[in-house]
Parts: sequence; structure tokens; C-alpha cells
Amino acid sequence: MTALRTALCVTCSLGLLAAQEPTIDPVRPSALVAVRPYLPPYIPPIRLVNSGRLGNLVRAGMLYLTVQDAIALALENNMDIEVARYNPILAEWQLERSRAGGALPGVPSSAAQAGNVANGQGVAGSQAAAGVSTGGNTNAGTSATNATIAQIGPISQTLDPTIQENTVLSHQTAPQANETQTVLPVLISNTRNSTFSYAQGFLIGGNVTVSYRDSYLNEDAPTDVLNPSSAPSLSITFQQNLLRGFGVGVNARTIRVSQLNAKASEQNFKTQVSSTVNQVLNLYYALSAGYEDIKAKSNAVEVAEQFSENSAIQERAGTMARLDVTTAEAQLASAQYDLVNSQTNLQLQEVQLKNLLSRTGIADPMLASVQIVPLDRIAVPEADDLPPLKDLLQTALANRSDLASERLGITSSEISALGTRNGILPLLLGIAAESAAGLSGTPRTAVSSFGVETANPYFDGGIGTAVSQVLRRNFPTNRVAGVFQAPLRNDQAQADFAIDQLQLRQSQIQLSKDLNQVAVDISNYGVALRQARGRYRAAVQTRILQQQLLDAEQKKLAGGASTPFNVVQQQRDLSAAQSTEIAALVDFSNARLALDQTLGTTLEVNHVALEDARAGRVQRVSAAPEPTDGLK
Repeated sequence: MTALRTALCVTCSLGLLAAQEPTIDPVRPSALVAVRPYLPPYIPPIRLVNSGRLGNLVRAGMLYLTVQDAIALALENNMDIEVARYNPILAEWQLERSRAGGALPGVPSSAAQAGNVANGQGVAGSQAAAGVSTGGNTNAGTSATNATIAQIGPISQTLDPTIQENTVLSHQTAPQANETQTVLPVLISNTRNSTFSYAQGFLIGGNVTVSYRDSYLNEDAPTDVLNPSSAPSLSITFQQNLLRGFGVGVNARTIRVSQLNAKASEQNFKTQVSSTVNQVLNLYYALSAGYEDIKAKSNAVEVAEQFSENSAIQERAGTMARLDVTTAEAQLASAQYDLVNSQTNLQLQEVQLKNLLSRTGIADPMLASVQIVPLDRIAVPEADDLPPLKDLLQTALANRSDLASERLGITSSEISALGTRNGILPLLLGIAAESAAGLSGTPRTAVSSFGVETANPYFDGGIGTAVSQVLRRNFPTNRVAGVFQAPLRNDQAQADFAIDQLQLRQSQIQLSKDLNQVAVDISNYGVALRQARGRYRAAVQTRILQQQLLDAEQKKLAGGASTPFNVVQQQRDLSAAQSTEIAALVDFSNARLALDQTLGTTLEVNHVALEDARAGRVQRVSAAPEPTDGLK
């Protein structure tokens, strides 16, 4: 039953933590397949509330923290980690954007079809086919072009299939300067133009467009022998880049770079988590050492107070001079001053640690008033047993996320350079198109000065007749075209390529420099670690000896064989020895943490799961154990 209760408590605690920590991942829309692509994803609001773990660790105005609890609070509440948590998500959506192809979003073109008719359809179509321009067959619509997109190298094809449908209804009244064809001074026409198109790009550097258009015309011209009429057409156009913009490598470079950026974003997030954990550990152990320093300074104040009181009693008894009493009082004032300095330094470190462990910092009244009590202490081992420098260097190269991100950045630059290299080539574009047209309508007999005219019976019918003509390819049109364009100097493209290559060379040199620096840092921190351990051992021995000297000097003073000045001097030496011991302890901790950071093993050594950092939820349930020794 006890085990069952424990399991239930752990499960409930984990469920409570999960309920209090909403996710920041965007939620894709849930709807019908036909509607879903046009609904925006839901982006959760930012999280500015601390996790429930923080409140659970506060007891009677004290925040009791183990090292693992401090790390867990940082993973859940640290604002730097929260900001960095968005970067991998952004990288994934940027990868999705790249997989769609194309350049940056621009302003789509608008189709201008108001009043348009097919060539040869009706009076206006006949005039257009003959090259006659009148006020009645001008385009009454508006047009727009795409926004200018600045991109170095060939622009990738748009890989997402696109459909477009335009329908324009128009009623047009146009005066006719020449009534020969219309017989009327004013031509009134009703048109309906519908266009449906499908476009698809390919990574090889080409694209295909399939368009269907239906043009309906009804006009009042008595000379129109086919009125109303429909003129559908179907066309397929394929164009392919043959030099600039040709090949999968060039057109897929944005996708590949985005994939590498997603990996680099994960590595950068790991770097941020490692840096934050390192800051937390440094402050935590500094705070722990600060309490030890305050304890030592408080003992020094107590000793100084006792010595000052004894000196005052001896002065009243006439066995001690006033000057010696003043010396004892000065020692007490100095000890109190040192204690106040240690207390204020502790408060500063506490504020900094609270800011790392909370989303609200000391702006939260509850957190501002609590006192952090570290439960773990720094322990210095007899020996670190560090592996050889060669093995440490291999560990750093395998684990350092910043170096991994730097390598990915160089690879991304090499892939991006494919675009500027290909951009030097001239433009050679091949175009092949095939289309079929149809025409049908209601036949009429037209009587004019030219005689009696009737429509060809072949065109008698409705839209079905015209579509059948299109499908049978009764009126096909085939087109093949080539476009060649080459700048005579081509300075811009060559400069873009040179700039890319020079920046790549800089990045390669910087990586080599950073790799060399890793070996230097590992060697330096290894030496610093050994030196700090040696200083700590010496400081411990010095403090023990100073304590013995103080005790001996106080006994000599009691026996009349010493002076108060000598006792005060020994007290000062003991206080300095205690401060040196604590400083050496902190130096060892800092050197150990710095070495872990240089090796890239901070997260591994401190049992930090990157999955917990990404989610902002640590599944481990916190507990407040008794103070323990050991460097976590």
C-alpha cells in the first residue's frame, strides 16, 4: 500500500506539472481537407507564469534547493532558455516554407479580362484578329505585377501546386467610328471570361502550366453570324532552364540549407541550455560558499566580541591599557565590516540566482521575500584523474554543440554557394506549348451591303460542341521557343560568387581557430583545476594552523605571556585563512564547471535531458533531502 501511495503521488505530481505547463508548439488547424490549407495554425501565447515546482520548494519563507532542483527550475522557468526554445520551432517552419519552393512571398499578379474576347469571336474579336484598334476593344481592367524580390542566385521553382480561377462578367457599350463591320453606331456586348489554371514547378528547374479558358460573347451587331458564341481553349506550357537555374542541386539548395539550419538550431538550443545550467551551477555553489563565508565571518565577530568584552573587563580591573582595549574594539569593527560585506554579496548572488530560476524574477513578491537555502556543498576530491589531453580533445570535439553548429554553418554556406556559382551562367530558357481551341454558337443570317452571310454549320451548337472541338484538337496550335539572355560584363554575378567564397573561407579559418582554441582551453582549465585543488589543500592546512596559533596565543595572553595586539593579529590571520579557503573552494568549483563546459559535458555530468529542456517540463519530482556533500 505504501508503494501504491507513492506511485499515485508521483503520478499526480507529474500530471499537475504537465497541466501547469502548456506547450508553445503551434497547433495545425483541424478541418476538412479542402479547407485546412487555408486556415492559420494556432500559436499559443507566451508563458510568463512559473512552474508549480518553484512554489512546492518554498517552506516557511525558505527556498530549499538541491543542485538538481536548481537545474530543474532553470529548465522550466529560465527566460533565456524560453526564448531559445522558439528557435528550433521557427527552423522547422522555415524548412516547411523552403520545401514549398519559390522566392520570398510577393504580390500575386491579377488577371485583367474585363471585356476580353477570343480572337475571331464576334465583332471585337474580328477587329483584334485583324489588328484594328478601336475604343470598344480596349482592356477596361486593371493589372498588377509581382513585387520585386531580391535574391542572390537563381530563384527556385515554386514546388507547391497552384490552382487559379478567374471569372469576369462585363457589359460594354462602345461607339464605332467605322460602321462597316457592325452596321451600328454603337456596339453593345456582354462577355463572360472564365480561366482555370494549374501550375507546378520542379526541382530540375522547369515548370508546367495547364490552362483552360472559356470566352462567352453576346452582342447586338446584326452582322455577327454566330451570336451568342462560346470559344473555349486548352493549353499546356512547359518551360525549362537549361543553363542558369538548371539542376536539382541548385533548386534544392534552399531546402538543404533549411534542413541544416534546423539541425544547427537544435545545437544552438543545446548550447544555450548548457550555458544557463553552467551559470546556475556557478551561482549555486557561490551561494553555498557564501553561507560558509558568512558562518566564518560570524564566528570571527563572536570571537572579536568576546575578546573586546574581556579587554574591557581587564581595563576596568586595571590589568590592561586603554590602547589595547581600543585595538580589540577596532578588530571587532573590522570583523563586523567583513560580515556585512559577505552578507550583501550573498544577497546579490541570491538575486541573480532567483532571476535565473524564475520567469518573473524578484518582481514576484513571494520570490522576492524568500531566502534560498542550498542543500549541496562543494567537495574537492583527492585527485581528478583527468584523461590525457588527446582524449579530452576528442571528447570536446564530439560533444561541443557550438562547434557542431559552426560546422553546419560552413556546410550551409557551401550549399548556398551553388546558387551564386550557377548564377554566373547566362539564361537559356526552353519553352514548349501546345493548345487547342474551339468555337460554337447560335447561327444567324446577316444581311449587309456585302450580301447575305450565314455561319458555317460546323460551329452550330453550345459549349459542349466547342469543348468537343478542343478535345478532338480540331484547331491545334504548337509553339516552341527559346530565350537567351546574357549580361555582357556579368560583374554582379561574379562579385556575388566571389563574396560568397571569401566569406566561406573566413568561416573555415574561424572554425580552425576555434578548434585550436579548444585544445588551449582544455589545457588551461586542467591546469587551473589542479592548481585550485592544490590551493584548497594548502588553504585548509593554513586555516587549521592559524586556528591552533590563535588558540595558543589566547592561552599565552591569559597567562600573561602575550599581548592583545598579538591575539588580534592572530584573529585577523585566521579570518584571512578562512576566506582564502572558501575562495579556493569556489575557484575549484568554477574550474571544474569551466572544464565541463569546454568539454561539452555539462548536461551529461548534471543528468540534464535535452527533451526536458525543450518541453520546459522536468519529469523528476523534486524532494528536499538533508544537506549532502559532493559536487554534483
